[in-house]
Amino acid sequence: MIETQGLYLGDVERDAPKELVLLSIIAQSYFQPFSLQDNLLVILTALTSGSGVGFNRAMLFLAEGGRLKGEMWLGPATQEEARSIWEILSTPGIGYVEIVEHNRALLSRAGGTLSERIKGLSYPLGEKSLSIPSRAVERREIVHVRDARSEPAVESRFLEVIDVEAFLCIPLVVHDEPLGEIIVDNAFTRAPITEKDIKLASMCGLIAGNYIYTGAIHKKMLEMEKFAAMGEMASYITHQLRNPLVTIGGFADQLLRYEGGEDRRKSRRNLEIIRAETRRLEDIVYKLGHLLKLEQKPPAAFDPGPVLKDALADPAFRAKSKGRRIKIRLTEPMPRVMGYPSQVGEAVRNLLDNALDATPEGATIYVQATNADPRWFIVKIKDTGRGIADKDRERLFLPFFTTKENGVGLGLHFVKRIMESCGGGIEVRSRPGKGTEFRLSFIKEERGTDQ
Repeated sequence: MIETQGLYLGDVERDAPKELVLLSIIAQSYFQPFSLQDNLLVILTALTSGSGVGFNRAMLFLAEGGRLKGEMWLGPATQEEARSIWEILSTPGIGYVEIVEHNRALLSRAGGTLSERIKGLSYPLGEKSLSIPSRAVERREIVHVRDARSEPAVESRFLEVIDVEAFLCIPLVVHDEPLGEIIVDNAFTRAPITEKDIKLASMCGLIAGNYIYTGAIHKKMLEMEKFAAMGEMASYITHQLRNPLVTIGGFADQLLRYEGGEDRRKSRRNLEIIRAETRRLEDIVYKLGHLLKLEQKPPAAFDPGPVLKDALADPAFRAKSKGRRIKIRLTEPMPRVMGYPSQVGEAVRNLLDNALDATPEGATIYVQATNADPRWFIVKIKDTGRGIADKDRERLFLPFFTTKENGVGLGLHFVKRIMESCGGGIEVRSRPGKGTEFRLSFIKEERGTDQ
């Protein structure tokens, strides 16, 4: 017998062991598109949820710039608000995702929130201070405070803000690096903090520290990738601009030295070279600038027919295609597809230009649009050139990669970004000596969508 269950079962029973409920709450953060702040909110939710650890309030401090700074404080501000929140959160059918949404709204509410009270709290780190709350982070230990008002180690302003006799400080530490601290209490129920509560809260602290640590690593990786890309772009621009500038400068110097004794044809040749190199520089600058101006607004439905026909009728394409056969087969009528008409036109012209570069005179270029798939509209552009080597295929869409002697290396990367931004895709099929085919896949407009 085979029995199956879904990967994710949602809420566990309310009378389940707290360890299981806690694991369920935290595990659900992996199924949601949560930010670091949201993931930390999940931890605070787990600590304050009645079916979780069950503390009344949980505050979060984060280590930043050598100080421990107040970040967020989750929980009711008054006894009346506590009753209202507990009534909402105990409603049948309320799950943890809904609880997190409720808590997010609670934190973002203007005026009267607990978080406003701790935003100004800040304590130095690295001074081996014995004061609380920084002591827990400094000594990498959980601190359970009772009779707080009679304890001189508790910082006076902090005691004034938290306004309870008993609370628990949980340090967030990874690889001995202080990342922050969570402080929990039972301000309204006055329930004692048990040994089991401390163990469960400690587990939450370990996970919260891991969230912060991995979030910082991910941010550093993104920054490294950004700097690597900037370095690659700077290297590329330097390389691409140096040769044309040297050529322009050299021939301009010759013209400046010209006193009428040289052949006029040589002067004209120099001017033509300067013009050609200037246009090459313009092309580089245009493509770099164009790459950075992709649409950010949502794609809209449009008729691809005029876009394809305009690209094929472009005078530059017609002039360059002389000596080659262009076979066109466009299915009519064409469906409306999702995308950006002007940028899709640029993408098609780019692929047509590449096909012309790859196809020798006397050979054929094929352009085809098919409507057979129920969801996708496919545009194919195929050349009959030498094809793409296997070693180059994996790098084909990377910025600045080109197999052309004077190529910019941004065209196919630009096309790929356009297609991905409108929910479609680009696919390449190539065989050495048999040519290359690019397929653009566009999502069709759903029936019933407003036009």
